[in-house]
Amino acid sequence: MSKNVTIEEANGHLGELIKLAEQGEDVVIVQNSQPKARLVAVRGAAGARVFGQYQGKIAVNADFDAPLPDDFWFGPST
Repeated sequence: MSKNVTIEEANGHLGELIKLAEQGEDVVIVQNSQPKARLVAVRGAAGARVFGQYQGKIAVNADFDAPLPDDFWFGPST
């Protein structure tokens, strides 16, 4: 289901429109009968971090902090 509201209506009822979007309602903000924006709920952005969830999936070379060669900084010698 889609709900179209004008900018003026959205300005006065933003809290209610956010609740509708959170419930899965498609909220479209229109101006002069033309769609201008869609209000959608953010899914999965906030959540508890799980310590160790990437354990064993990321590898770091033993020399990751070794100095870089001079040609990295100054270019190849000619």
